[in-house]
Amino acid sequence: MTETEIRARVAEAIAAQAGREGPLLPMLHAIQEAVGHVPDEAVPMLADAMQTTTAEIHGVISFYHDFKRAPQGRHRLRLCRAESCQAVGAAALHDEVRERIGLDWGETTPDGRLTLEAVYCLGLCACGPAAMLDDRPLGRVDAEGLAAAVAEVR
Repeated sequence: MTETEIRARVAEAIAAQAGREGPLLPMLHAIQEAVGHVPDEAVPMLADAMQTTTAEIHGVISFYHDFKRAPQGRHRLRLCRAESCQAVGAAALHDEVRERIGLDWGETTPDGRLTLEAVYCLGLCACGPAAMLDDRPLGRVDAEGLAAAVAEVR
């Protein structure tokens, strides 16, 4: 997608949400849906639309972990790092998985297929260690099971 196309999609997303009360979050969601992330060029456009500073926009984007500043992989592997998963061995599992797939937290494979994310609760506390591949929850995971699940989507 070219910079011109990105700017056009961002402008459309902003315009579509402009009439709402408290439109910033809906605008950010619409931009991410249209472009796949919230690009740098969207920040001043949002600041103008909201009549605020770019610092305020950056603050909102950085506060909510679901807003991504860079393109993400077509698939997302989220590994739970909350206490209940840590109590059943998630830290060692995470180290092994990161080594096997060759990614660290927040990284995306060079081919754009997979992004690895750390999350702090997937709501699967009784089934830890827990993960989520795209929208599929995975409980009581081990390195082999995660590798197999990732291989299915690669």
